[in-house]
Amino acid sequence: MAFSSLTEYLTQLDARGELLRVHEEVDPYLEITELADRLVKRGGPALLIERPAGARFPLAIGLFGTMARTEFALGASVETLAERVRSWVQAEPPTTMTEKLKQLPRLAQAAGWLPKTVSTAPCQQVVMDQPDLLALPVLTCWPGDGGPFFTLPMVFTRDPETGRRNCGMYRLQRFDATTTGMHWQMHKTGARHYAQYEARGERMPVVVALGGDPAITYASTAPLPDGVDEMIYAGFLRGKPVEMVRCLTCDLEAPADADFVIEGYVDPLERRREGPFGDHTGYYSLADDYPVFHVTCITHRRDAVYPATIVGRPPMEDGYLGKVTERLFLPLVQMMAPEITEMNLPIAGAFHNLAIVAIRKQYPGHARKVMHTIWGLGQLANTKTVIVVDDEVNVHDLDEVIWRVGNHIDPERDVQFTLGPVDVLDHASRLPAFGSKMGIDATKKWAAEGFTREWPDEVCMTDEVRARVDALWRTLQLDGVTM
Repeated sequence: MAFSSLTEYLTQLDARGELLRVHEEVDPYLEITELADRLVKRGGPALLIERPAGARFPLAIGLFGTMARTEFALGASVETLAERVRSWVQAEPPTTMTEKLKQLPRLAQAAGWLPKTVSTAPCQQVVMDQPDLLALPVLTCWPGDGGPFFTLPMVFTRDPETGRRNCGMYRLQRFDATTTGMHWQMHKTGARHYAQYEARGERMPVVVALGGDPAITYASTAPLPDGVDEMIYAGFLRGKPVEMVRCLTCDLEAPADADFVIEGYVDPLERRREGPFGDHTGYYSLADDYPVFHVTCITHRRDAVYPATIVGRPPMEDGYLGKVTERLFLPLVQMMAPEITEMNLPIAGAFHNLAIVAIRKQYPGHARKVMHTIWGLGQLANTKTVIVVDDEVNVHDLDEVIWRVGNHIDPERDVQFTLGPVDVLDHASRLPAFGSKMGIDATKKWAAEGFTREWPDEVCMTDEVRARVDALWRTLQLDGVTM
């Protein structure tokens, strides 16, 4: 399922009883954050703030505020999407002409995910006479923030050498009517493009899109390999190509169904202090110097709605987006480490702080091999703590994980420390973006790993007794008892 606009998505949320329309005036300075934070932590509806104070456009927030809502935004359950990913990454390459011919429908389907360029687009229905970021209800989320921030932007850049497009989600602090900060961190593709333009001494064209089909917004957050077009990934998710339109003042394209398109450039010689910002870790990320985005043009739909999200102490809305990524990228992780049977990046761990993986243990030291594999995989390389458990452990049951860790480790023997890159937002690391990592081998230990004692059996009831008590349970009508 693909939504033709953010408004269509909101209309369908309304029909499902998942949208709260707020007619009262609400201030983008702190008030919207407090309202949205309360709702997302209670599993409440998305919000359409019809009268944000001091702005010309309505604001939508909480678009991904529950897992069910996030799946609705993507048009399918996470399990269904993950199976689609798995079917593609596990497909065997054809070796005969017959097999190649059988692949033709599959190739035709993949061709249907490629972006299409169109000549006219809803996102260009209105062109502002003078670009004015002050007309948008940009949120100041937390009392210590350095200013108002765009929190759900799709930032489009292009590799100046290969011409390949990238779309990432980087926060933008609004400085005034025509400038923002551009907070792309050193590990992000946008930052690499910036470094290339800086080396060439050229201005870097940048386009920021807001709104449209929420599946496209999600795709901009996905940790795809460098050089893979997020718009193709969005087409895969939607089952329909993303239509792109040429921008008016720079040589880039933007999603045709976006609500707002902000065109401009970044000068590689200019930086400005950006932040602090109340971040997804639940702590403020500190102020630092970042590139400045200069706006040359703003276009928008006639019925434009400004999309926003907030981050802060988990659980927050971004946690559900992260969980989708966990599920959809597990098949790709398993291509590199097929012994991994399941993975959990707990929301409370802010994703880069903790990964729990279950493995089919096959040889001594296998858990340590898996730790180092994770520390070498894309954005998982920033993972600060990795816990490895046996295949039978439910990694999503934190009580069980803690029980296994407590019973399965000798701390001196089973804890691995190493040094490497960490997330830029990790305020506890010894240096920015560089620090230590910890791996915990919570698998059962083998004699071949130097374990000289007998590993005990777990305490559990026999299957025969369980079956008899199951029948008694039903007789006593205890099915409604929560255990």
